[in-house]
Amino acid sequence: MRMTKAMKSISLMYDGMHFDEEQVFHKSKLLLEIYRDVVWKTIQEVDYVREVCESYYSQDLNVALTYLSDFAPTEQKEEFKNKMSCIFETSWVIELIDTAMLKIYEYHTNGKLYHEILSKCYINAILMNEQEILECLSLERTSYYMKKKEAIKLFGIALWGYALPKYKAIFIENNESVLDYTCFCEANLV
Repeated sequence: MRMTKAMKSISLMYDGMHFDEEQVFHKSKLLLEIYRDVVWKTIQEVDYVREVCESYYSQDLNVALTYLSDFAPTEQKEEFKNKMSCIFETSWVIELIDTAMLKIYEYHTNGKLYHEILSKCYINAILMNEQEILECLSLERTSYYMKKKEAIKLFGIALWGYALPKYKAIFIENNESVLDYTCFCEANLV
């Protein structure tokens, strides 16, 4: 594959951040590929927790949460706490991906196109096949694959080089633990 001007520029960003370009590319692509399923699963979990609270404890969610907090047996509290923790951790990852996507949209060269490609391929709820994406974006197949690869590589920069450090700074400002952040970075970049 030929090296476009955009790809050279993205590669320079990887070099400047001391990221392994191919490793980040593959991990970024994997995160994008599971995004729809993660969002769907999170919505299902939230709906389940809401239904359980309403059916067992109260139609008023505040009353249900008060009951769980003050009166529920320890096992129920622990199960609820684990489900809520999982939901919040997953929503944090979704927010990171959304932040990276916004950063891509703002990118000075082809940002809107890269955003559209990633959205149509990985993010939007409605799954489109390759031919529909090509027609929608008015791109030839070769150009589409080149731009898609550039978009995924730029997503890696936006996620690991911008979104994660931004959230780390927020945690540090609020004196919160950055252990989860550190574990996420190490697990995904090392």
